[in-house]
Amino acid sequence: MAFYTALTGLNGAQTELATIANNIANVGTSGFKRSRVSFGDIISTSPKQNPSRLVGSGTKVQGVLMQFGQGALETSSSATDLAISGQGFFIVKNPLSGSISYTRNGSFKVTSDRFLVDDLGRQLQLFPTSSDGSLRASDLDSTIPAKIPLSSGEPRATSRINVSVNLPADAEIIRNKPVYTPANPYVFDPKNPGTYNHSSSNTIYDSLGNPLAATIYYVKDAVPSPGDPTHRWTARMFVGDQELSVAGTPGIPLVFNASGVLTSPTAPFTFDTVPPPRGGDPLSITINHGSLTAQIAGPFAVEAKEQDGFAAGQLEAISMGSDGAVSIGYSNGQKQIMGKVALATFSNPQGLKQVGEAHYVGTPEAGEPITGEAGQNGIGALVSGTLERSNVDLTTELISLIAAQRNFQASSKAIETDNQTMQTVINISS
Repeated sequence: MAFYTALTGLNGAQTELATIANNIANVGTSGFKRSRVSFGDIISTSPKQNPSRLVGSGTKVQGVLMQFGQGALETSSSATDLAISGQGFFIVKNPLSGSISYTRNGSFKVTSDRFLVDDLGRQLQLFPTSSDGSLRASDLDSTIPAKIPLSSGEPRATSRINVSVNLPADAEIIRNKPVYTPANPYVFDPKNPGTYNHSSSNTIYDSLGNPLAATIYYVKDAVPSPGDPTHRWTARMFVGDQELSVAGTPGIPLVFNASGVLTSPTAPFTFDTVPPPRGGDPLSITINHGSLTAQIAGPFAVEAKEQDGFAAGQLEAISMGSDGAVSIGYSNGQKQIMGKVALATFSNPQGLKQVGEAHYVGTPEAGEPITGEAGQNGIGALVSGTLERSNVDLTTELISLIAAQRNFQASSKAIETDNQTMQTVINISS
């Protein structure tokens, strides 16, 4: 009986040595969680046995339990390296089998077909979001693979231009120049700077994403008179060489009062549609000079200008927020949220089954996965450009290794002693 009891000690010590060795071997594995061995004693008894004479029958391994304490966070140079500060697991899916697994190893990379995958090729899963980044669904069946688009999709034709300018109060009236006579009347010509006072250019886009030059020419028409105490200008807009008009009438009349405040037009001004020079849908452009446009002393100045069109953009940057939102930046200045990183927790994470590479699969003992976004309902925050190191403390493991070695040696000594005792008995009987 003593042989068997000591043998259980040897087996237990061997299991503990193997567990500690595995912990030490994975001290550099990102997202790895150390394990410890749980032991229980063996008691063989019967109803009629005297409880004061019970002798144990050894030990048994109750289980090898993972310890899901937080590992140290280490800064990385890759924006696609992720770590969870707190509870939770990344959800990854095998693209071939469709099987789901969970991991704390956030080392992800972009494949040739632009999926975010781990070292095993399993695709990181996202929750779908609306354009403003709010979740549309957060259950496991609704997750989608993280795939980074190369462009921002369809270009957008310019439909609105906002511009604010300062027109000099002392600007001359072009048509009153001595050069213009009944024999040589004034005619506006965008190619002749002598026929206008000032100009402002901007780049707009057609429906195909082609950039077009849009220029506004400002011409001073009148100064205050006894019958009309206002300053008057005309703003003439060209797209390329084509002038925009309303019902065949070119130009926007701009009227300023004696204080230089724009009094007309007070609302955005919409031109008739025109075909763009490079094809595409007809352009319908509305221009708004706004309340900041004024006529005061000083040089001509463009205070602000913007337009709402853009070409198709190319991928420039990837960023991930603490809430798991994956944002894509494009060369045209547009941004897109492609989803939020899907995370899961378990009521009993120690019930998860290890499958290697710091990955786990669900089991009935672990319970159903509780999915959600980072930073909500007890799930940890996401940290971009960071990896979680193994939570193995090498000093602790080395001390435990020494203790396990002593336990193994002691059980071996018990077998040796029992063997000597049996040999003595055999010698007596012979």
